[in-house]
Amino acid sequence: MADRDESVEELVDEAVAQAAPVRPPSRPGLSPSRANDFLQCPLLFRFRVVDRLPEPPSAAAARGTLVHAVLEHLFDLPAEQRTLDAARGLVPAQWDRLREDAPQIAELFADEAELTAWLTSAEALLGTYFTLEDPTRLQPRERELMVSVELEDGPQLRGIVDRVDVAPNGWVRVVDYKTGKSPRAGFEGGALFQMRFYAYVIWKSRGVLPKLLQLEYLGDGTVLRHEPTEPEMHTLEARVRSIWRGIEDAARAGDWRPRTSRLCDWCSFKAQCPAFGGTPPEVPEGAVERSIGVAPPAPAVA
Repeated sequence: MADRDESVEELVDEAVAQAAPVRPPSRPGLSPSRANDFLQCPLLFRFRVVDRLPEPPSAAAARGTLVHAVLEHLFDLPAEQRTLDAARGLVPAQWDRLREDAPQIAELFADEAELTAWLTSAEALLGTYFTLEDPTRLQPRERELMVSVELEDGPQLRGIVDRVDVAPNGWVRVVDYKTGKSPRAGFEGGALFQMRFYAYVIWKSRGVLPKLLQLEYLGDGTVLRHEPTEPEMHTLEARVRSIWRGIEDAARAGDWRPRTSRLCDWCSFKAQCPAFGGTPPEVPEGAVERSIGVAPPAPAVA
């Protein structure tokens, strides 16, 4: 799910994992974010999935995580109490929880004034949300829903859906919040790939194809809606299989070459990228098998 970006979510996940009992490793999986990573740059995918290199959190990503948490807990309140003031009132507690789970986030702000301005910007995004829909008229079936399905002869497809609504007639709507701005006309493909991915997993795991996919962009107050079809789901499956084959081929060959673009300026791993004079770290032993499920190439014999 986008805007909560992985840099913050991974910090929280790491803190939770340290306190949780050790579990056996799950089978290799693919989320829409990681699929997009591989398409953007195979080396970026390797750094995140195989090497699991840490990434510093950003104020924008942390704000996305905070706003998502507030919107999730807003629906804990009785319908008539889901007001903008109530949403803003949830901000301090969710900020405390985020800071407790990932203490590094507090270091993003130089002083109290900077933190206050950041919290105010989060409240402004919540204000935009209330211009897009009326939560007093909604009763979500699921929030922060973890979905997964085993793709035959492929990876486990998985992700977290912000909200699932079910109408009285059984129609399912999948809703995702974005704290950034909406894509320009003609560039909606990446966002719709994520939503079609979720629709496919829900369809395969629950036997119901969502009637509507809805992206709510709080950065500019835009709503992007799309009605998926079964032919689209088959196309999505074919594309996911193609992406996974590319990942497996890269793993077997040990060829995670970088793909440069304007996005490189925002990459956390630029210093380790050979396209910019850096040197990637050695791949940890067994990391490729654990994350991809295939053996890497054997080291050359001197």
